[in-house]
Amino acid sequence: MKVAFVLGEESADRIGADLLRHLRAMAPEPIQVIGLGGAAMKREGLTSLFDIEELSIIGIGAILARFPKLLRRLSQTVHSLVEDRPDVVITVDSFTFTNRVAVKLKAALPGTLFVNVVPPAIWAYRPERARKLAAAVDHTFCLFPFEPEILQRHGGPPASYVGHPIMAEPHLARILVRDREVGPRAPSQPPTLLILPGSRRGEIERLMDDFGRTFAELSTRLPGLRGILPAVARVRPLIDDKIATWTIKPEVVEGEDGKWRAFAGADAALAASGTVALELALAAVPMALAYRLDPVSYRLRHLMTGWTAALPNFIAGHPLVPEHFHETIQPEHLARRLERLLTDTPERAAQMRGFELIRERMTVPEPPGAAAARILLDLYEQKKTGAEAPV
Repeated sequence: MKVAFVLGEESADRIGADLLRHLRAMAPEPIQVIGLGGAAMKREGLTSLFDIEELSIIGIGAILARFPKLLRRLSQTVHSLVEDRPDVVITVDSFTFTNRVAVKLKAALPGTLFVNVVPPAIWAYRPERARKLAAAVDHTFCLFPFEPEILQRHGGPPASYVGHPIMAEPHLARILVRDREVGPRAPSQPPTLLILPGSRRGEIERLMDDFGRTFAELSTRLPGLRGILPAVARVRPLIDDKIATWTIKPEVVEGEDGKWRAFAGADAALAASGTVALELALAAVPMALAYRLDPVSYRLRHLMTGWTAALPNFIAGHPLVPEHFHETIQPEHLARRLERLLTDTPERAAQMRGFELIRERMTVPEPPGAAAARILLDLYEQKKTGAEAPV
């Protein structure tokens, strides 16, 4: 069974590697893996066609700047996989690139099974992409419980909620056990604030100054306030340069262990809007979110059709955590909001109740990789025999 992966960034690489491990454990025949992947996929035996770091970009402006090279890499990927003729093609996230590859491959390889993991976020913007996904794949695996219904409503492919990989994170599991046994922690005295300006250079450049001013203002309102900033190693120099200008400086920690220790001990967080908001919600850390788009994306902000950009709000079904964008990122406003979340207030209690609901809705009976592998193998058998497969 020859399986091709098409993905373009580190988080997708981890998801792909996890799915491949479960496929190998469940498949009745050996699996050969080809295509695109990163370090995690390499450990599973994949030799990537090229370094996927070239595809790890965010923002329309950055995509336009690299467009000629992206086109060359797209053609290279399609040409190579058409020659290798895989039995299954699995696209993971990075919709702009991976779906274009899948469309071209599907036209050239009509007998191949095409599946997707991490469909585009049509709940936030551009719902027409659901139909484009349906034209490229036979099935999609969703990470969020609200996605299958939204995809169906907008003409997307058949979809299954398999759970988010974060639910299998050992550090989070320990936090969940702690909360079940002793309940969520009351705010510390003095409290601890998590500062999470993002993991990409553009995000950090656009948010760090505002976060520094917010932290300084908050420190005058809560004497003794401690700040912790979990940093990704590749952007640590940029973070250090930015913090050097702050009047009040947080502790900077690196690595997954350091990050999750900070999550476990934090009383609230100021974070860039993104997947980290879900991690915070599952770890029961009250939060305020902020984001600034790059200049080109800002001009196209009218394309955003979702009622919120915060994953905790989508999962809870109501505006649970506050969001601040561009002109609404006011350090004095953020400081006052965070003060309410760092102390025993109705605002803090409301978020904590909402996080319990999110934990319930995100829980699945088996690991996401195992659920996706089981469904994929059923679909593969159906494709080979033409029989109806249960999903």
